[in-house]
Amino acid sequence: MAQQAERVGDVHEELRHRLESARLGGSEKNRQKIVDSGKLLVRRRLELLFDDGFDFEDGLLARHEEGLPADAVVTCVGKVDGRDVCVIANDYSVKAGTWGKRTFEKIVRMQEIADQIGAPIVYLFDSAGARIDEQFESYAGRRAWGNIFYNQVQFSGRVPQVCALFGPSPAGSAYVPALCDFTIMVRGHATAYLGSPRLAEMVTGEQVTLEEMGGAEMHCRVSGLGDCLVENDEEAIAAIRVWLSYLPSNWREKAPLTDPLPPAPGRAIRDIVPEQQSAVFDAHELIDAIVDQDSFFEYKALFAPELVTGLARLGGRPVGVVANQPASRGGVLFPDSSDKAARFIWICNAFNIPLLFLVDIAGYMIGSQVERQGIIRHGAKMLYAVAESRVPRIAVIVRKAYGGGYLAMSGSPMQPDAVLALPTAKPALMGPEAAVNGIHYNRIQAIEDPQERARFIADKRAEYEAGIDVFKIANENAVEAVVPTEQIRDELIRRFRIYSRRPRRAPERRNGVHPV
Repeated sequence: MAQQAERVGDVHEELRHRLESARLGGSEKNRQKIVDSGKLLVRRRLELLFDDGFDFEDGLLARHEEGLPADAVVTCVGKVDGRDVCVIANDYSVKAGTWGKRTFEKIVRMQEIADQIGAPIVYLFDSAGARIDEQFESYAGRRAWGNIFYNQVQFSGRVPQVCALFGPSPAGSAYVPALCDFTIMVRGHATAYLGSPRLAEMVTGEQVTLEEMGGAEMHCRVSGLGDCLVENDEEAIAAIRVWLSYLPSNWREKAPLTDPLPPAPGRAIRDIVPEQQSAVFDAHELIDAIVDQDSFFEYKALFAPELVTGLARLGGRPVGVVANQPASRGGVLFPDSSDKAARFIWICNAFNIPLLFLVDIAGYMIGSQVERQGIIRHGAKMLYAVAESRVPRIAVIVRKAYGGGYLAMSGSPMQPDAVLALPTAKPALMGPEAAVNGIHYNRIQAIEDPQERARFIADKRAEYEAGIDVFKIANENAVEAVVPTEQIRDELIRRFRIYSRRPRRAPERRNGVHPV
């Protein structure tokens, strides 16, 4: 009996030792290198993410006998603001966080658990990619690395998927952030690319730096892959928690309500929005004057800034805000801003978040350059997303609302729950400049004296603009209401409360054919 007890004691001690060793991750040298680079170790990131540690972790002892603790990935469940969240986190201290033959099994299993229990998936990515020396066990079969991407698509719109990039995400693994709803990138550390600078030079002869090829700032400003640029790991974790706070755990639930707050102190809307249609104002200031204080969390702030998108709260209710930005390129829609809007609208529609459109738009951009870039295709994508959405949807005409841009911003023909107009609203098929040129082109060309021509154009523009009147569209019942600026916030709160009670009925079909 004594010998048996001793063996049992040895087994328990061996288990304790192996668990402790696996939780440490890679070698002390590797861990110290990560800390010295200004990054956090994977389990410190998890401590910051969860309210109070793990509920459980899977596969901790996977490949521990081969010197690859947990096969370089932590898969676990914990609580964020009291709600269950499934997490997949690379451990860069173990073989640079690369994917091996057990890594993908663990990732796929945690994805499946998230969908089964209806919980968000958080990917904390910091990986040098897949291991070439294990490709034959992990690449070509039906159970392989590609299962990760397959699951992301299957679970898209069912549970929220959020990715934070703390380091590299090369080649195939770069599709994980691309397939998530929201991607956070740490400046100076995060990278994503299909081919490294070294590979690009071998194949194409191009010489480019890692930051230029796939750095965080490039992706957040230029490519649009990144949705939020942060300065360090702590900010990335904080951003995850804030983003999730607006969303339900899954598509069947409603977005969580909080206690209402008044707007931030500042100028009144009447002082923010100039009556002159061409005068510039900052859409951020208008948003802050409407939504609950400090509640606006911007989506793709650095990408296509002519359109402002983000999550906020109105009277404690989460809403998605889509606002034209007169301070950037006049708030005109370009291909990138159309894509940005479409993706954001799809996210809100997937997770039951009402949509608020703040409209001050001269239309889509015109010219040969944007036509070659596919402005029609991209513009159609935004129209599609707006018309397809079934969450409560309200458009507020702030000032101008011209042409197809008015439709893209959820104008009345797109069947929103309501279109409201401020007293400064001036909707029309086109603006004074284009209208006068179209109507009076021949007469303008016939006037030889430049000064006389300029006076004629100015007079006709003033005449046309004077005829654009918010009361005319109200008289024709083209808007639900013209609302005094000081009352618009309360009107929106009341309407969203009422409209949120109606059932959502999507068109009956397998799927629409989305413009690309």
